[in-house]
Amino acid sequence: MTEKNTTKKTQASNVIPFKSRTQDLVTTALMIALTYVATWLINIRLPFVGSGGLIHLGNVPLFIAAILFGRRTGALAGGIGMGLFDLLSGWTAWAPFTLVIVGFMGFIVGLFAEKRPIRNVHLNDTVSMILALLIKIVGYYFAEVILYGNWITPFGSIPGNILQVVTAAVIVLAVLPVLRRVTRRAYAVAV
Repeated sequence: MTEKNTTKKTQASNVIPFKSRTQDLVTTALMIALTYVATWLINIRLPFVGSGGLIHLGNVPLFIAAILFGRRTGALAGGIGMGLFDLLSGWTAWAPFTLVIVGFMGFIVGLFAEKRPIRNVHLNDTVSMILALLIKIVGYYFAEVILYGNWITPFGSIPGNILQVVTAAVIVLAVLPVLRRVTRRAYAVAV
């Protein structure tokens, strides 16, 4: 592949490529840790029925990981970071659901960042996070149906899930232009 084609591919996908496996491993581990810490440290219990009463900022590093580094890093950061929170918080029954649902959210957001089906970068990022919201609502609804054995109770979690993802999306969309510039410089990728 020529230098011109490499630059064209990098600009089209908008995802920062790793130069080595070590860089990939360290960045992914850092994003997993940031997702865990943001979920654990910055959370508020809401008085909603079901499990949607926990609002946290773990989706912020998840979305940043997926948008900047792609579907693999996004899926691992979300699934492992938030799944680890569930395990260490005593919500062990939730951990497998979180691993799958949140991992899939990160995968979809990262896939949109890599493939860029919508030409406008900001619209592409926004649509990917809206899809992540839908995945979260549907995924956790059915997870609660399975865990609680009730089709009505999970509706109480939907407002909290919406608030959680929309808050994260607003924060991410606000800081993303700066993060893209800084990260491209740090990873020495030509813009």
